[in-house]
Amino acid sequence: MRSQGIGYRWGGPPWQVEFRPPPQSPPSAVDFAVVGGGFTGLAAAAWLRCLAPDRSVALLEAARIGAGASGRTGGIALAETAAGDLVGLGDVLAGFAAILEALDVECDLSLGGAWEIGRGDALANSPIEWNDRGTLRVVSEVPGGTIHPGKLVSGLAGAAVRLGVTVIENAHVECVGWGEPIQVELDQGHLEAGKVLLATNALSLNLARLNEGLHPMLTLAAATRPICQEDLAAIGLSEGQPFYTVDLPYLWGRTLRDNSIVWGAGLVQPPESGDLAEVDIDAEDSLGMFASLEERIRGLHPVLSSVEFTHRWGGPILFRDGWQPVFAWHPRSRNAIVLGAYAGHGVALSSFLGAWAAEALLGRRELPAWGEVTP
Repeated sequence: MRSQGIGYRWGGPPWQVEFRPPPQSPPSAVDFAVVGGGFTGLAAAAWLRCLAPDRSVALLEAARIGAGASGRTGGIALAETAAGDLVGLGDVLAGFAAILEALDVECDLSLGGAWEIGRGDALANSPIEWNDRGTLRVVSEVPGGTIHPGKLVSGLAGAAVRLGVTVIENAHVECVGWGEPIQVELDQGHLEAGKVLLATNALSLNLARLNEGLHPMLTLAAATRPICQEDLAAIGLSEGQPFYTVDLPYLWGRTLRDNSIVWGAGLVQPPESGDLAEVDIDAEDSLGMFASLEERIRGLHPVLSSVEFTHRWGGPILFRDGWQPVFAWHPRSRNAIVLGAYAGHGVALSSFLGAWAAEALLGRRELPAWGEVTP
C-alpha cells in the first residue's frame, strides 16, 4: 500500500498530522518491530522504549504515519470496546489519559462525556431535538470525550522518536517469515526482529493471516464550515459533547474547536480483492452516500438547512464477528502479537491496548482471553 494512493482515494479530514519523523533506512536487526504507524503502533513502540530503553525498536509504516484509520478518525474517545466492558479490560479512559501524560502528548483531550441519541425515551431537558425519521434526542450520557486526531498521531510519533524508536515511513512490509528471529521482508530491504507487533488494523490483513471473521470497510465522514455560537446552541451542541445514535440509521458526530461539526455515517465495502486502498470516495457509489449524508444532516434542524460542507473523507475500519478486538499471539509465532478490529471504538482503546501489547511483548503481562483468534 502506498501513501500517494491512500491520500488520493480517501479524501482528507480538516486536520493534518504535522510531525514528520526524520528520514531513515531500516536497520538490519532489532529487538522489536512494530508494523503500522497509527495510534496502536506508535503508542506500543513508545511504551516499549519507556519500559525497556536498552532494547531496540523499529516502527514500519507503509505510507505516512496516521495515513490509515488514526489520522482519519472523528476523534471520539469511548470507555469500552464495541462489545462492551470485557473481562479484565480495566479503565480505558483513565489508562489512556495516563499514557498521554507519561509520554507528554498534548492532543486537546476532553473527557466530558458522550451522548447516546435515539428515538426512545429521552433524558429530561435533552439539548438535542432533531428530525430524523422521528425525533432524535439524548437518551443517555456515557463516559467519553474527544481528541484532536492529528495532534494525537503527531504527539505519539514525537514521543516515540524522542525515546529512541526508529520510525520509518514508506516502508511497506511485503511478507513475514515466522522463524527465530522473525524475518520481515520490506519493499526496500530486509529486517530481522526478535518480536513483532502487527498493528495494521483493517489494512494488510494478509500479513496477519486472520481473514476469517474480519470485515474491513471504509467509513465516511464530512465536516461543515464553522457555525456561530448561537446556531450551535440551537442544535444542542454548544456543550461540546460528541454523540452517536443507538438505533438505525447510524449517525455520529462532534464539534471542533472552531465550531465546525464533523458528521459520520455509512460504510463502503471493499472490492473483491479486499484491498481498501482501491476504494475511491469519488466513485459514484461513495458520492451518492455523501450526498445522502449531507441531505440528512440539513434536514435535522432548520439551523442546518443550508449548512456548507468543506471536507469529505473516508477512514478504514475493521469489524470482527462478535465485536471483540483481535488481541492475540500470532497463530504462527509466540513472538508476534496481532492487535486491531476496534469497530469504531479505537480512539482511546488503541493506545491503551498498544501499551498493553508492549508489556506483553516484554513478558510483563498476559494477553486477554477475549482477544484470541482461531488459528
